[in-house]
Amino acid sequence: MRILFVEDEKKITDAVKALCEVYGYECNIASDGDEGLLHALSDAYDVVVLDIMLPGISGLDIVKKMRQNKKNTAVLMLTAKSTIDDRVLGLKCGADDYLTKPFSAKELFARIEALHRRSYSDYSDQIITLEEVSYDVKSNIATIAGKIYQLPQKEAKLLELLLKHPGQVFSREQILDKIWGLDSYVTENNIEIHIHNLRKRLLNTSLSIRTVRGIGYVLKVD
Repeated sequence: MRILFVEDEKKITDAVKALCEVYGYECNIASDGDEGLLHALSDAYDVVVLDIMLPGISGLDIVKKMRQNKKNTAVLMLTAKSTIDDRVLGLKCGADDYLTKPFSAKELFARIEALHRRSYSDYSDQIITLEEVSYDVKSNIATIAGKIYQLPQKEAKLLELLLKHPGQVFSREQILDKIWGLDSYVTENNIEIHIHNLRKRLLNTSLSIRTVRGIGYVLKVD
């Protein structure tokens, strides 16, 4: 799992970073609102944890801008504010859950893991549609420019990942982690084969998978 943690209290971020390493999660830290927004909009995360009170723009503004930019990443608001009005405001801005300080590490990670499970189960019976492409998550069947394809499992999951995040650049390491798992013995050549196959299927559509030199791949709407 990949987590963005936006918090200006160094003691908290150091502790969370260390615990993420224990749990085997990748954790990026942002210490102010402007840096947090940049990461949230330009990179792919499974869960974003936001403090409300931050230097620069607030956590509330970050989640608002995420939703305005069609970033549907699960968001956990983390703050010292504990009144009902504050919680309601955070949820109305687009947050998925709310945790007040002080908190235990056990509860924090339980909520993060619950949000991660929920974000994937939300797609379990859905058909994802973008331009001339639709993908049935449950059956691994894609309809592309009117043609129906029963996709191999890994190719299907790669298409699902890209369709959920158009315009998002994914590194090869992120793709390996999300599709195969970092512990799998898979080479980058496996990714390139599936990318090549998907590119051929998308030839007659307005979608294209582009290589970002030195980084990875991105799905673009032409």
